[in-house]
Amino acid sequence: MALHEHHYAITVSWTGNRGTGTSGYREYGRGHDVTAAGLPTLHGSADPTFHGDRDRWNPELLLLTALAQCHMLSYLHVAVNHGIVVTNYRDEAAGVMRLNADGSGQFISATLRPVLTVTDPAHLGLAAALHEEAAQKCFIARSVNFPVHHAPTVTA
Repeated sequence: MALHEHHYAITVSWTGNRGTGTSGYREYGRGHDVTAAGLPTLHGSADPTFHGDRDRWNPELLLLTALAQCHMLSYLHVAVNHGIVVTNYRDEAAGVMRLNADGSGQFISATLRPVLTVTDPAHLGLAAALHEEAAQKCFIARSVNFPVHHAPTVTA
């Protein structure tokens, strides 16, 4: 049973009408702006493979970003709970999306590769093991229907 509900609101506004709307597949831009109250505008597009702008964020990158951010924030939380002092954290995450013959597609996996530093060498084993607990607490990872793998590197 949920203890609390949190609600989120964003606005996505298409900016890609080149004058003729969606009159043809190559006739419209994939540009759009994502806004939320009090935050800077995020400029998005489709992946370049799908005629998007490579200088803008695309949904696939944003999904992978959300997974990596959520895991990091969950990890930092469980580290504090276990008395682990983390002084550096970086993740070079990667995802795999499969396209199907009918034009649909879906992510089939993501791999997070966090590289972090802890202050006490005696905590290296526990620090590495805490990624499992963080994965169980990550709201985003718990919400997707594909596996999210973890390949952490921990140094002191």
